[in-house]
Amino acid sequence: MAFNLTRRKFLQSASLAAVALPLSDAIASETGIEPSPFEPKGTVKDETVVGGVCEMCFWRCQLVGKKRGDRLVKLEGNPHSIDNGSSICARGNAGVQLLYDPDRLKYPLKNVGERGNPKWKRISWEEALDECGSKLKAIEEKYGAHGISVFPHGSSAKYPMHFFERTVGTHNVSEASFFQCRGIRDTAYLATIGMAPGEYVDMPNAKVIFLLGGHFGENIHVSHIKQYIKGLQNGAKLVVVDPRYSASAAKSDIWVQIKPGTDTAFLLAIMNYLISNNKHNAEFIDEYGDGFDEFKEGITDWTLEKAAKECEIPAEQIKEVAELLAANAPNVSIHPGRHVSWYGNDFQRQRALACLTGVLGAFFVKGGWVPAKTPKVGKTSWAKKEHDDEFNLNMDEEEEPLFPYSPPGTPTELIRDTALSGKPYPIKGCVIWGQNPIQTIPGQEKMKDVLRQMDFVMCVDVMPTDITMWADILLPEASYLERYDLIKTGTQWDFADSHQQYIAPRIPLAEPMFERRDQVYITNEIAKRMGYESDIPVQSNKELVEKDLLVAGLTLEQIIKEGGIHIQKGQDPYTVPEDFEVIFYNEDIEDAGFPGIPTYQPVEQPPKGYARLLYGRVPVHTFNRTQNNVWLNKSMPENPVWINDAVATALGLKDGDMVGFINQDGVKSRTKTTVKTTPGIRKDSVYMAHGYGSANPLMSVGVNAGVDDTSLISKITVDPETGAHGMRNNFIQLIKDDKILAIPASV
Repeated sequence: MAFNLTRRKFLQSASLAAVALPLSDAIASETGIEPSPFEPKGTVKDETVVGGVCEMCFWRCQLVGKKRGDRLVKLEGNPHSIDNGSSICARGNAGVQLLYDPDRLKYPLKNVGERGNPKWKRISWEEALDECGSKLKAIEEKYGAHGISVFPHGSSAKYPMHFFERTVGTHNVSEASFFQCRGIRDTAYLATIGMAPGEYVDMPNAKVIFLLGGHFGENIHVSHIKQYIKGLQNGAKLVVVDPRYSASAAKSDIWVQIKPGTDTAFLLAIMNYLISNNKHNAEFIDEYGDGFDEFKEGITDWTLEKAAKECEIPAEQIKEVAELLAANAPNVSIHPGRHVSWYGNDFQRQRALACLTGVLGAFFVKGGWVPAKTPKVGKTSWAKKEHDDEFNLNMDEEEEPLFPYSPPGTPTELIRDTALSGKPYPIKGCVIWGQNPIQTIPGQEKMKDVLRQMDFVMCVDVMPTDITMWADILLPEASYLERYDLIKTGTQWDFADSHQQYIAPRIPLAEPMFERRDQVYITNEIAKRMGYESDIPVQSNKELVEKDLLVAGLTLEQIIKEGGIHIQKGQDPYTVPEDFEVIFYNEDIEDAGFPGIPTYQPVEQPPKGYARLLYGRVPVHTFNRTQNNVWLNKSMPENPVWINDAVATALGLKDGDMVGFINQDGVKSRTKTTVKTTPGIRKDSVYMAHGYGSANPLMSVGVNAGVDDTSLISKITVDPETGAHGMRNNFIQLIKDDKILAIPASV
């Protein structure tokens, strides 16, 4: 594949003086790269390099790279993979463009302007690390370890997160993947079946696939989509519950266009109907169920008619779904979902999903919920020192948790409220590693206020995302194509095939350019400057991976010889553990002050003239992480807003019209996007893809492209059991030609 880079910024070369300068100059100079011709002359032989593990999304497909000289020109799926195989998605292919993005961070930078409106000065690594180490140490000495907060994301953030959490001793760590994504799901299932569910559904061998808001085909995770498609090809019926006619709904046998926020009522009615009509799996429940009698009694009020009224769907359709599940149980895939931080009543909904799986007896059976038996590797990281809970914000004065089912870390709102109030103590240091809290956390202006009051903000990233504008020191990280770190483990994606396991360490496919460094180097150097040198567990990323592989009796050299992936014999996953149980009624939850039986909790409805703002994914973007990628931006440069066609007609809108937004708090979008009219969304809701509308001008492709939906999520809702956010309780009106358009109550 010919690869041509002609952008002037990427090819310019200039020396940089140690003075304040625009970041666009600092990150775009001295590339040392020559443009490739469109058509290579003569015979070109590409070298194949193995060991890549993608991180364009969290699924982490295994890769091989094609190189010409020192230049990586193409990425492909690793043909040895029993996970994604030779397939990768559009984002995976576009990893090459990330690697050579001219806007990538290249050098350590110091902000000599103000947070949010930075002026950047290129500095040496020595100066950058000295400042990070001294400032964080000063905060630790003045306020204690709890004076430091950490916002990490991605595989490279684990090592520094463990340093600050385990060794330094701060509890104030908030991972977006937990508190704004899947943490509620994990703790709800832990409270029901004793383990987090992952996405462990045996869809290839299912007779029915049941999705509650799952946007398969819009969230492309290769082997997961293979499972889904194989199940449909094998004849599985598909039920999709979603206010929007998503890509999954378009393939469904039954599409339930449910009223947003009422999913738990729908699930309770299905379970009550199954139990009342003896269509539940009594044998499974007798053997593995706990608290079923209390559960059965507690949901008797949820008739089909009651749920139909609440959910605004036909009672007959709820019955149709229930009958379909019963007729095909236990071989049904009740998908746990992933991003579940929706309405602030999400713990109860996820408990209901787990209980529905139990009512159908669909655990550890073909087509049901079946966790793969994966190989074991090491988990080398910083040793956990003894730190008491005195400064744990999630513990009250009686040492009882405020949010007893919180995911690991500290709920984001507890950290932010404490930072702003200074009570019960100040939080004055902020380490942000791979996360973009400006566009991942509700209450954007609140997040900015939190950052303004910090004594020191340090940011490590690959790209100049919006959060980097708020850093005092900004450090350029080596990308996933340029470093060792993660070891991906798993099994073949179809359990009907012979059972195999794989171990695939991330091995760099290209050398880091400019002055980019990996997480072990950066963290270790800061640790030395903070007085923790004796605690350093490894000296390099490569050593870390080698140590973890030794647990499995492997080496990097051996795996490279095997084509980048070690494959070994697997185990049959269809075995129920002896201690497995489904806790239908959970007394511990009730003792903590919450419903011990999954309970429907109504959510706020749109005010007059407003529609609920829903958001989701698209197959060519991973939220903001890919917005500056030229290849992917070309595929979908903006995020059109879906509006019901009847509503659009009443408002005088048509496809392609440009609109902005204003929410219930008077917050206006900075930018506009186009209208997409469709009967495939409820009249009380609008929908757009998440992650667009970057504000940082140094993201030269993604800046102001589309609308930043997070900027409109100013109303903050917190799930009471977990402390995680509910992010679909904001409401908008449209703005066209400077005129605010109220959503009609009925059309």
